[in-house]
Amino acid sequence: MRSRDICNKVRLDHVIGRSREALAVSSLAVMVLGRALHFVFKVGDRARTATFYKDVLGMVVLRHEEFEEGCKASCNGPYDNKWSKTMVGYGPEDTHFVSELTYNYGIGDYRLGNDFVGLTIQSSEAVSNAKKQGWAMTEDKDGVFVTEDPGGYKFFLVNKERPKTDPVQKVTLAVSDLQRSINFWSNLLGMKVYTKDDAKRQALLGYADDQCKLELQDIGSPVDHGSAYGRIAFSCPREQLPAIESQMKKENQKILTPLVSLDTPGKATVEVVILADPVSGA
Repeated sequence: MRSRDICNKVRLDHVIGRSREALAVSSLAVMVLGRALHFVFKVGDRARTATFYKDVLGMVVLRHEEFEEGCKASCNGPYDNKWSKTMVGYGPEDTHFVSELTYNYGIGDYRLGNDFVGLTIQSSEAVSNAKKQGWAMTEDKDGVFVTEDPGGYKFFLVNKERPKTDPVQKVTLAVSDLQRSINFWSNLLGMKVYTKDDAKRQALLGYADDQCKLELQDIGSPVDHGSAYGRIAFSCPREQLPAIESQMKKENQKILTPLVSLDTPGKATVEVVILADPVSGA
């Protein structure tokens, strides 16, 4: 059985999964039916990181998979070794944006760059958990609590009751040219621009109102991915993949991994195309 999936990567961005939402963009040659799926984090301490996600953030482990060799789509980075991935989140992957914790055996830490700005979660329970456990947090001027996981990735906790939908509100990624990135995600990949703040050099995009959003933050300097660079994943029906790949070639966009099938034991085969945002990838 084949899943109807797409994988889009922006050096820290990758797309995979199943979609139900649609967004029409007049300048698109392909009307992408996208859905936000997950962000890939490389972790050096799998046990402590899992504890943070479960006991502080209040997420649950959705599935865990072990692999004997490197992923042909570089899912685990440039490593040809045994590795694992653990999916954690607040609910099923079909309806929630989740985290993919990628662990490479024998690698205890990664150098963080400036590419991943943070993950914003609305959960007063997470704030309470962090306080009870003495997990380091600071409160910013807007009343949002800022904390880090064991690997140094930032999380912004909004101290409000969890929404009935997904508590994960947005993923914020750094770019070096805001307008070029907006053009890539909106004009080429069909995302709706919800807000753009020129003063803060930010833009919020997404495929649907009830999904986790992608926030782009212009940092005014080159994006450094370090060795920890991650990926953000979105989905579309499998039949759209060739057309998306063709459109990217026509627009002279960088394709990091052409259309490829990824087999996962016991699960449907996933087909992905990995792309690069012109100002935060490569």
